[in-house]
Amino acid sequence: MKTLSIVTPCYNEEANVVELYTRVRAAITKIGRYKYEHIFIDNASTDATVARLKLLAAVDPNVKIIVNARNFGHLRSPMHGLLQAQGDAVILIVADLQDPPEMIPDLVQGWEEGNAMVITAKRSSGENPLMFWVRKRYYGLVNRLSSIETFQNFTGFGLYDRRVIDIVRAFNDPYPYFRGILAEIGLPHKRLYYDQPARKRGLTTHNFYSLYDYGMLGIVNHSKVPLRLMTFSGFAGALLSFLTGLAYLVYKLLFWNRFSLGIAPLVIGLFFVSSILLVFMGIIGEYVGAIHTQIQHRPLAIELERINFEHPPQAPPTL
Repeated sequence: MKTLSIVTPCYNEEANVVELYTRVRAAITKIGRYKYEHIFIDNASTDATVARLKLLAAVDPNVKIIVNARNFGHLRSPMHGLLQAQGDAVILIVADLQDPPEMIPDLVQGWEEGNAMVITAKRSSGENPLMFWVRKRYYGLVNRLSSIETFQNFTGFGLYDRRVIDIVRAFNDPYPYFRGILAEIGLPHKRLYYDQPARKRGLTTHNFYSLYDYGMLGIVNHSKVPLRLMTFSGFAGALLSFLTGLAYLVYKLLFWNRFSLGIAPLVIGLFFVSSILLVFMGIIGEYVGAIHTQIQHRPLAIELERINFEHPPQAPPTL
């Protein structure tokens, strides 16, 4: 009897974890031919999330809990949870109920058809229409800039064969861009589409900085195009400056007594060039920061405690 591992990252999701557990268990029971474990990795929640998870773990040994010593961010903590899973296939599903657990049988079916990865893509979303549009444009931009084909409108919700998880582990990336790693692997995959519901309870913990961080990571990790654009822009700017200077020289020679340059073009040109240089320095800084993170090689997360990992996975209980 093969084993499925369900991995759920959570942070301040006290209103959702019990319902998620119940719906996941119902989906596994519906399949009926697998043992399973449901690993919740909590990123140092400040509400009652851990307390509610411990109540579930006391009743069901298939519920396994990892509590981080502190908040390790929205990239490192989920990856640490994935690497702790022991199942023949691993399903990543977040705790906010925007990834429908009822799709788990379809994910498993896709895996049984021989696909190493079964990923999901949002066809529509109950979130703010502007944010959905921005995300869609971003995925398109990353796909155009990247040297490999990336998965658009993909949040990470999906099923991954044990072979995929072992390859991800071999990347040994201390600040992993999971979606990009999956695209880099390139194993056969199946894509399922779904309509993402709006969050019903609780508030999202993603702020502008975390979204920007994730967005830049996707570009920096998989594209050298921004660096090449800087080089091309430098050549273009030098050529434009040369032609402009040459035009001014000719004009001055032709109209020596009547032509006066004035201070305004100099000030405008100075501010323009300075702003371009600052943007270029920022792009270089993003790449240098990525290198800095890699060479530090810190662990993905430090655990405060883990619960029920001594129990082997079992078939879902009937409660």
